[in-house]
Amino acid sequence: MGIVIKDLTKKYGNQLALDKVSFSIKKGEVVGLLGPNGAGKSTLMKSVSGAILPDGGDVLLNEFSVLKHPLETKKRIGFLPENNPLYYEMYVKEYLRFVADIRKVKKSLVDEVIERVGLTPESHKKIKQLSKGYKQRVGLAQAILSDPDILILDESTNGLDPNQILEIRELIRSIGQSKTVILSTHIMQEVEAICSRVILLNHGKVVSDSPIEEFKGQYKNLEEAFHKLTN
Repeated sequence: MGIVIKDLTKKYGNQLALDKVSFSIKKGEVVGLLGPNGAGKSTLMKSVSGAILPDGGDVLLNEFSVLKHPLETKKRIGFLPENNPLYYEMYVKEYLRFVADIRKVKKSLVDEVIERVGLTPESHKKIKQLSKGYKQRVGLAQAILSDPDILILDESTNGLDPNQILEIRELIRSIGQSKTVILSTHIMQEVEAICSRVILLNHGKVVSDSPIEEFKGQYKNLEEAFHKLTN
């Protein structure tokens, strides 16, 4: 399943956060969403996930409209927001079973997901006892628990050490083979390491959308492209 975004528009008062944004992503693509602060990345991801309603346009998942079929489409989307809201006093397995209950997912899937994201050694600990890297794994675990078709990750390696970053990248690559992944980040190396395509937002508009190799071929590196296209 892929995703089609058509003329997505969102205003906050007089400020235009998204200005008729349109693009599509196929299943098996890992797409990097880049842009300076205030470019509209978070608004776009929240609109796609159904967390906020756009003022215009639509998001289609396998021809289901996020606006017209919110319950159906939310089941198909996994979202890891930047601030990864976790219940620190809960144990890892307890928290994921709690999430499974809310989403009406089989409890047997909890153990499978724990193993997939490499949480098995930490699954009997309280979330507050975990390192930042393992907390991100818990966030990823809840995002993929209902086996979503679309995975949206916002700054998924923020604050992690180099080893943790490599582990999370490998995990995202693995997940991305069978799903549609949108990765929002401001870290250029992240996009080069994981993504097959780059979409650059600035002032609520798509200013560039191209395969990573083509993007890199036009500029010395992503930093140069980012600077030239957003200034």
